[in-house]
Amino acid sequence: MAEPSTATAITVATTGVGLAALFPGIDGNALIGAFAGATLFVMSARELRHWVRAVYLVISLVMGYIAAPEITNLTFIEQTGVASFLGSVFCISATLPMIRQLEDADLLELIQRLRK
Repeated sequence: MAEPSTATAITVATTGVGLAALFPGIDGNALIGAFAGATLFVMSARELRHWVRAVYLVISLVMGYIAAPEITNLTFIEQTGVASFLGSVFCISATLPMIRQLEDADLLELIQRLRK
């Protein structure tokens, strides 16, 4: 069973996503898909603190929604709901290793190498 704070946060977010999907100009399929992908990622990341999971939920939701049109344009996926689901699942998973690599790297040395 999920922790009470996590369940409350997901309930509030679900209500907000459902209401936002009713507004004109918002792609409801992409919004629901992005929320589903973000929720899947956050619920699978049990080792993270609650506030970190909440931040990742928001980042995944926004990036999944934004990435949906690009994913549908560049792949065989035609539905924005599926595209935003995949975008929201992979956006944090793909960027965290890059961030960790940048933390370990010496940026001045990298810039000097690129100039040569």
